[in-house]
Amino acid sequence: MRFRSKEARETAIEIAERLVRYPELQSGVEEYLDVVENSDGDVAKADEAEARLVDLMRRMGRDAMQAWAERKNEKVTMEADKRGDWGRKEKKGSTGR
Repeated sequence: MRFRSKEARETAIEIAERLVRYPELQSGVEEYLDVVENSDGDVAKADEAEARLVDLMRRMGRDAMQAWAERKNEKVTMEADKRGDWGRKEKKGSTGR
């Protein structure tokens, strides 16, 4: 692969390294490129390519949101554990009257 500049090469390497942390997104990017390159040779019309790309982008969006939610949950849990306020609260002894 030939890059126009050192910065472009470094950016490509950084993106590749980041994608490794998110296998679902990496797979989606690879599928996206397969459609763009028509690597299977089965996309004859622009409408077909567009439909596949739109479907793929929706799936990648769901995967991205899932990854975001998981990371956010981990971060919130770790912060709460550090503060020590994550413990269970005692149930009130009220009889509801």
